[in-house]
Amino acid sequence: MKSGIHPDYKEASVHCSCGTEFKTRSTQEEIRIELCSECHPFYSGVQKIVDTGGRVQRFQDKYGDKYKNKMAQKETKETGAKEEADTKASSDE
Repeated sequence: MKSGIHPDYKEASVHCSCGTEFKTRSTQEEIRIELCSECHPFYSGVQKIVDTGGRVQRFQDKYGDKYKNKMAQKETKETGAKEEADTKASSDE
C-alpha cells in the first residue's frame, strides 16, 4: 500500500434519532443516523413511522380514506380466511 494516500481511520460516535449512541471506526468523527438496530422495525419488531419532510401527512391528505378503507378490507379478508381455516381444522378433528 502506498503511504499518505489513505484518510485517517479514527474512532467515531454514531448518534441515532431514537437517542442510541455507540462507537465505531470511520473517517468521520461524528455520524448522525435516522435508524439503527435498536429502533429499526426489522430488528425491534415494532412498527415506527419516520416522517421525513411531512411525507406521511401528505400521503394521508391525498389518499387517507381510500388507503384506510383498503387496509380495513384486507384485514377483514385475512381474518375471515383464518377463521375459515380454524373452522375447517376443528371440523376435521
